[in-house]
Amino acid sequence: MMMNKTPKLTVVGAGPGDPDLITLKAIKALKYADVVLYDALINEVLLDYASNAEKIFVGKRKGCYAYQQEQINELIVSRAKSHGHVVRLKGGDPFIFGRGAEEIDYVQQFDIETEMVPGISSSLAVPAYQGIPLTKRGASESFWVITGTTKSHKLSQDVYQAAKSNATVAILMGMSKLSEIVSIFAAENKQNVPVAIIQNGTTENEQFGFGTIENIEQVVADKKLSSPAIIVIGEVVNQRVKLTSICKEVQEEIVS
Repeated sequence: MMMNKTPKLTVVGAGPGDPDLITLKAIKALKYADVVLYDALINEVLLDYASNAEKIFVGKRKGCYAYQQEQINELIVSRAKSHGHVVRLKGGDPFIFGRGAEEIDYVQQFDIETEMVPGISSSLAVPAYQGIPLTKRGASESFWVITGTTKSHKLSQDVYQAAKSNATVAILMGMSKLSEIVSIFAAENKQNVPVAIIQNGTTENEQFGFGTIENIEQVVADKKLSSPAIIVIGEVVNQRVKLTSICKEVQEEIVS
């Protein structure tokens, strides 16, 4: 154990699941880490970059916490003081529903150096991997990214406002609230608005279902979709078919 190293925390975004979607800056941080505290949704292949580090799983699986958030905060501080450079490896982007800012706020109370390495958010990358553009001229001029479950375990009130707009709506951590979400959009007479649900996006285990506000719950039941998944609501979901057909046409031209 190196006792003379300067205590430091680097909060790192691991990206949405595909290990190739991590940034070069994130890889550099892992290479120079003395300790890595990692979450459940990161691809564990990425831990190979931290060959000299102690690796500690602090994530949540099926509602079971390896550590409570307060314990994670304390672990960051204690390991930074005893080991040096702590990398907190979090799925997606740590500043988008990832508590990265909370952990930095806590650690800075102890005069520990902090750094943030952004990651590619699943809210953007997962729809993109399915050929769904969150914005497209003529279809959507803006998009909402909303958490499906707030700190109080309730659906965000922002969903009500989003349902009134013509924007694309991407909802993370919302599968347990799907019935409520559908009801809110249906109340705005949007039964025919397209919906995509993408589970384990950008990974080898990716599964997906497409439908409308009116039938998406049946699609989920038929395909047995569950968390972790992203719900995408909006006219841009229909653009996926066009993008896929274009790619198919290009491939056919190349083959012929």
